Amino acid sequence: MTNNDIDAGMDVYDRHGEEVGTVATVEDDTAYVDLDPGLTDEVRSSLGFGDTDEDTYALRDEMVDTVASDGVHLQGTH
Repeated sequence: MTNNDIDAGMDVYDRHGEEVGTVATVEDDTAYVDLDPGLTDEVRSSLGFGDTDEDTYALRDEMVDTVASDGVHLQGTH
């Protein structure tokens, strides 16, 4: 699966099917995710996004499990 299959506005889900954010934009084949502001740093880190203060996070291909009609589903560990 590649970021080429991902469009802005798609919902992003963790491995349990919980919505964790939305794809804010896709630039140069890289999708950037706007994570739910209520996520703790620990959850962000477990999703592979770290604990930085960025507004959006680059979504790496290896983080994606599937891209479906309902959104982007992330793998469990990265």
